[in-house]
Amino acid sequence: MGWELPAHAPTDPQPTAAPPPSRCPEWLPYWLEHFIKPNHKRTTYSKYAMHVRLYLVPLLGSKSLEALGPRHVRTFIAEVSRRASPATAKEAHRVLRTALTAACREELVTRNAASLVEAPKVPRRELTPWTLDETLKFLEEARRDPLYAAFVLAVSMGLRRGEILGLRWSDVDLEHRVLRISKQVQRVGGELYEDTTKSGRARPVPLPLICLAALRWHRMRQFGAARLKGVELSPSSYVFTTRTGRPIDPQNINRSFFRITAAAGLRRIRLHDARHGCATLLTAAGVAPRVVMEILGHSQISITMDVYTHVASDTQREAISHMDRLLRRRVERE
Repeated sequence: MGWELPAHAPTDPQPTAAPPPSRCPEWLPYWLEHFIKPNHKRTTYSKYAMHVRLYLVPLLGSKSLEALGPRHVRTFIAEVSRRASPATAKEAHRVLRTALTAACREELVTRNAASLVEAPKVPRRELTPWTLDETLKFLEEARRDPLYAAFVLAVSMGLRRGEILGLRWSDVDLEHRVLRISKQVQRVGGELYEDTTKSGRARPVPLPLICLAALRWHRMRQFGAARLKGVELSPSSYVFTTRTGRPIDPQNINRSFFRITAAAGLRRIRLHDARHGCATLLTAAGVAPRVVMEILGHSQISITMDVYTHVASDTQREAISHMDRLLRRRVERE
């Protein structure tokens, strides 16, 4: 049998005899425990808890929820921006707004003060994924690495890091060239665990030939190593594991990615940027946005359209240059 990770199963909120607290320092932890923890992924809970611990509770003081007004929220945003960054302040504002929305539903407040204050503007991060030549150079350098097949999946199919590490051999159908993305491996609070995908649903994705070859090589190598140890791998075994058969820490695949990038002499990008590069290549090849959305597992078409619009602008420029040549030719003839 394969090495199993503890699954995270949401539980129903426990009934409490006491009414919900009405002051910020008590309400926010209560909201995390009774509203977020039972109904959201552990990564979401961990992120919200970090904002509550570092910013919301220390900066909002002992104010009652009802006394919290737009002026206090603006001061809060300004202070988080000063201590951290506008991006962090924007996220902290969203956490506060969500907490106050729950307080409104519990009839602890009559208005959501955070909804009355605009979130800080954050400059959009310009993504510059690798070109096709850079991508090919990376794959050539990665060919000798034990995680080569993982990087092929990231580059050619745009799989998320956790989705790659959550693959089991039962999810891989090499005969029909289909991959089933249903789980992801994450680390929160020093613990590796298995969770559902970001969208919460499984998605079948056709395998390109380059992935098929890489996975066949990886399976042959992994099963051969297991036989030498006298171990038989089951279909439930993880596709990518450490030498001891345990799931790979997400940070370790990042380290391998950066090491290969440096060895290939390429500019450093994040592994997640390879996902954006896949979307760019698919869009430039004329794949419809809805199909790109399904392949990458985007939860909203607007996320896909951000990439599509970026690539479409280049296509539009090319089309306009064609028009320019046509019109110039016509003018010259006249």
